[in-house]
Amino acid sequence: MANERMNLMNMAKLSIKGLIESALNLGRTLDSDYAPLQQFFVVMEHCLKHGLKAKKTFLGQNKSFWGPLELVEKLVPEAAEITASVKDLPGLRTPVGRGRAWLRLALMQKKLSEYMKALINRKDLLSEFYEPNALMMEEEGAIISGLLVGLNVIDANFCMKGEDLDSQVGVIDFSMYLKEGPIAKSSEEDVEKELEVQIGMKQEMEMAMKMLDRDVCEKQEALVALRQQLDDLRALKHELSFKLQSSDLALKQKNELNSRLEEKTNQMAATIKQLEHRLRGAVRDRLDAEEANRLFKQDFGDKIESLQMEVDRLRKQCLHYEKEQKKEAKRRPSGNQIVKEVPENKYSPLRIPHLLQKNMSAQNKGVPENVKQAVNEMNSTAHNSTTSPSISPEREGQDGERRILQMCQLCREESSILLTKNECKNCGGIFCSTCSSNEIPLPSSIHPERVCNLCYQRLIQQYCSSPS
Repeated sequence: MANERMNLMNMAKLSIKGLIESALNLGRTLDSDYAPLQQFFVVMEHCLKHGLKAKKTFLGQNKSFWGPLELVEKLVPEAAEITASVKDLPGLRTPVGRGRAWLRLALMQKKLSEYMKALINRKDLLSEFYEPNALMMEEEGAIISGLLVGLNVIDANFCMKGEDLDSQVGVIDFSMYLKEGPIAKSSEEDVEKELEVQIGMKQEMEMAMKMLDRDVCEKQEALVALRQQLDDLRALKHELSFKLQSSDLALKQKNELNSRLEEKTNQMAATIKQLEHRLRGAVRDRLDAEEANRLFKQDFGDKIESLQMEVDRLRKQCLHYEKEQKKEAKRRPSGNQIVKEVPENKYSPLRIPHLLQKNMSAQNKGVPENVKQAVNEMNSTAHNSTTSPSISPEREGQDGERRILQMCQLCREESSILLTKNECKNCGGIFCSTCSSNEIPLPSSIHPERVCNLCYQRLIQQYCSSPS
């Protein structure tokens, strides 16, 4: 058995070496018709069958290396694809055919060395299929798995549909290896030297496998980092998508706001146009009013000044006559003499509005309406004051004396006989202090004068409604 293992190992070495050299010299992808490749599969089949236990069936004993190869998918998950593909091939009917197809697919994947190494390392599982001194159970199997690493430089492509793998006969053609030189007889010493070489190769292979494992670990770590980056990119994509939706919503709201602002702007523009139109109309009216005022001042300025002077003169006369009346009242005798009522002077305050109206109608009929209205107000006030009973009837006392009492025209309370103390400077009526407590500038006076409450309200309304 030891010699068989040594011979198979040497044949595997020669087969792998010749296949690599011929494939590199050929410089193309290998197919199933390439003779060195066919011899390699025959040698591998003999290596896998060495020391294989026979299984008893109802047809007899059966030796097949498909059973150990089927275990590889449990050790290396990547081999499950090959196993499934082999089982799905329609032309395979025997376990030998499936095993041959498995070897070809593993070589195409460039994973044959990896799968064989994983299988040889689990001798506890191989003991079910191989004898203890079989090649797969001894050191030669590990050496062969290391030699298979060199086949990763070969590109092979097989079309197994229609190929009869069940009935092929695996015969080793030694003529291909005779040109390598005569095969010397093995001696115990040459076995030992070859073993040392193989042990060194095994150590190198183990070192290479460690480096490969380290490289695989680094690649796995890089893969984990790439997956983490992919997750981060997905999260970033989700965040950007959310921000894009938010920005779209904000843009939509801004567009709606812009639409409303444009609508309001259009409304404000229309309103501004209307206001400008009104402003132009108001400016025209103001210019017309200024022109009319200028023409009025030009036409009636002298007349108004003359009327104002006439009013001032009449006021002075009224004051003079009032002073005379006071002096006359002081000189009146007391006792049983009868106090006569002073006749109304033609220039008294009650007759000033009539004189003004008469004078204005006599001078010019084109007096402005505001002046006419003021004169009419004064006339109506004077008329009301004259028609209202302001003087009480004569009373006779116990001594038969008769005197005249003045009464307030609003509250009807008796007032002092001094007419100037509570006299309204506008209408000339007699009022108490409560009903004539207001003062307001009059056209006839520069300083504020005392007026009754009725005249004060009328004059305020006239001043407020007067355009000048």
